[in-house]
Amino acid sequence: MDNNVGVGGDMGVNNNPSRLQIDTHLQNLQEPARSAMVTIRNFVKSLGNNVIEEIRPHRIVYAKTLNFRTFLDVRPLGDSLAITIRKSRAGQPIQAAIKTVQDAEDIKLQIAEAFERIQ
Repeated sequence: MDNNVGVGGDMGVNNNPSRLQIDTHLQNLQEPARSAMVTIRNFVKSLGNNVIEEIRPHRIVYAKTLNFRTFLDVRPLGDSLAITIRKSRAGQPIQAAIKTVQDAEDIKLQIAEAFERIQ
């Protein structure tokens, strides 16, 4: 059970289908991009209990609250992650390529700002 610390948080929803899908994304990533994905995922889920994670076949989308205001889109690309951060619905999104855990650490402030600002 302790293996799921930091990767749960689906507010009572069955974690097994999502867990299998995130594992598929992680298996298809090479190091250090895999570790960067885990770092970003754990950070985003720590922002609040109103973070919603939607795992899709080719990307993972993070939104705020049930009205699904998307603030982060993560596309695993094998040796890197393509990140799109939205701080507002009308504003220009920020795009970044994440290849290392340090890249993931460097983008955390922008992710946190997007989470706070998205309406």
